[in-house]
Amino acid sequence: MKRVALVVLDSVGVGELPDACKYGDAGSNTLCNIARSVGGLRLPNLAGLGLGNIIPIAGVPPAEKPAASFGRMAELSPGKDTTTGHWELSGLILERPFPVYPDGFPPALIRAYEERIGRKVLGNKVASGTAIIEELGEQHMATGLPIVYTSADSVFQIAAHEEIIPLEELYRICRIARELLTGEHAVGRVIARPFTGGPGNFKRTMNRHDFSLKPPGRTVLNLLQDNGIPVIAIGKIRDIFDGEGITDSISTKGNADGMEQIINMLDSVTGGLIFANLVDFDMLYGHRNNPRGYAEALEELDLRLPGLIKLLREEDVLIITADHGCDPTTSSTDHSREYVPLLVYGKTLRGGIDLGVRETFADVAATIADSFGLKYSAGTSFWPLVRKTSSK
Repeated sequence: MKRVALVVLDSVGVGELPDACKYGDAGSNTLCNIARSVGGLRLPNLAGLGLGNIIPIAGVPPAEKPAASFGRMAELSPGKDTTTGHWELSGLILERPFPVYPDGFPPALIRAYEERIGRKVLGNKVASGTAIIEELGEQHMATGLPIVYTSADSVFQIAAHEEIIPLEELYRICRIARELLTGEHAVGRVIARPFTGGPGNFKRTMNRHDFSLKPPGRTVLNLLQDNGIPVIAIGKIRDIFDGEGITDSISTKGNADGMEQIINMLDSVTGGLIFANLVDFDMLYGHRNNPRGYAEALEELDLRLPGLIKLLREEDVLIITADHGCDPTTSSTDHSREYVPLLVYGKTLRGGIDLGVRETFADVAATIADSFGLKYSAGTSFWPLVRKTSSK
């Protein structure tokens, strides 16, 4: 059976969308602005695939003969969050954005939540995750009260020190929040944000867990599963889809582990979709406005690519893309409304095809279905453009 590896480089956007100004993101260009700020990126393997053919990137020249087909994709759904981006990649285009709370959550909602969990909460405001634990971490440790905060994205985040509120208890109160946050308050994700350390040295741990809404419709993942094609989720993919359409899942502890798990799957799985998210770009560097760290993470990924590509069989397909932007060179620490890159590679696929600007991320879903001989209802497949015909 064919294998498709869909690798999402979390937040690696390639330039503002036409409506970016409505989101406060005019001028955002995650990849190009990082490259410029560090004096150029060293990404020879991504360059060979055609990354530099998508847009001009300092240090990443366009390839004369790109090994992959290349393009960029616009997000048709309103929003710029993880859930919206991944759902659209899987074929779900939202008509309305998830609710956001620039002034914190309504008092009535917080009171209801406090009653359900049997304790008060701290915070209830928009904040950076690292900043709020520095601000309220000591008070949290003294009182045992969880810290609730949000961002420009549709998230209800709960931070707690692992020695004050054990992980299972933190996950339990996150599940309660997920049960409450429905209807007009149906945020995209409730996120457990555990941390350790002490005042002045608090550190978030890798035990984060996302509690997402169930997708409101059938995705290409469901279509594959219905046709006996395995869907293996790597990283936070299972959480984003609340398990819908997922055959098996593997959690990861960051980009290096994520790449290792993708390689392990390519070394062992005989067929199906391997759907992976590499989260460090967003979590560790984009949201923390760290372009140097972001650049180094991109270069580390590039070093691992040959090992992944070597394991691709003749009929396998590799799709590299992103879900939104998170430009660390701007004053904002939030996601940015951007185009995302598109690289499509396979040993028997056509390289060097300019796939242009795709109207929706859902073109990926249509293409994945098409590659397995199936039809999906949303998006436009670019499979006919990249597949070599028998006459060639």
